[in-house]
Amino acid sequence: MGLIGPHQRIREELFDFIVAELRIREQQAPHRIGPIRRKLENQKSDLLRFASLVDQGLTAIAREYEINESHVRKVFLMEDPGLSSPQRQSLEEQARKILQHRFYWVQKAIEELLGEVIRASSVIENLNSRLRNYFFLRKQIGSSYLDLLRFFLNHRRFVRSKHSHRIGKTPRELMTGQSHPHWLDLLELPPCRLAA
Repeated sequence: MGLIGPHQRIREELFDFIVAELRIREQQAPHRIGPIRRKLENQKSDLLRFASLVDQGLTAIAREYEINESHVRKVFLMEDPGLSSPQRQSLEEQARKILQHRFYWVQKAIEELLGEVIRASSVIENLNSRLRNYFFLRKQIGSSYLDLLRFFLNHRRFVRSKHSHRIGKTPRELMTGQSHPHWLDLLELPPCRLAA
């Protein structure tokens, strides 16, 4: 499910519909459909957590600008890349007529909200694709190896990113907003001394 869409309740109903349809068809290929259906059922709350964050954000925007949430949602739906130009234009005309001078500020607030909300599945897929490259190195992965890998990934600087503010920073720096000392200091190792 995309980030732009209906209320969380409607998303949950659609999710349940998909799971129910998979259950109906499960007997046709139980070894393939069964695991997918069970994974979806077990991970429903995690997969849809972003929807509650979006709904809370839209409610907060409506309160801040003292407008009806349905008007905020119209501006929100305009961000859907799947909309045709006439559909987008129609939504924009309706929203501008109602919101008038507040339209621009509501639109900016929604853009900020969309930049902050992260869909769980995309984050996990990204993480899995990054970790897979390291797991083939070890036949048996112990906790010390995982600790070292976590440290490495949290303190490795981003060489490139579609978000320019991330380039040259580590995940730890981005999370804390503070630069951190040299990695040897973080590992509590003595600094290297070059032989004379």
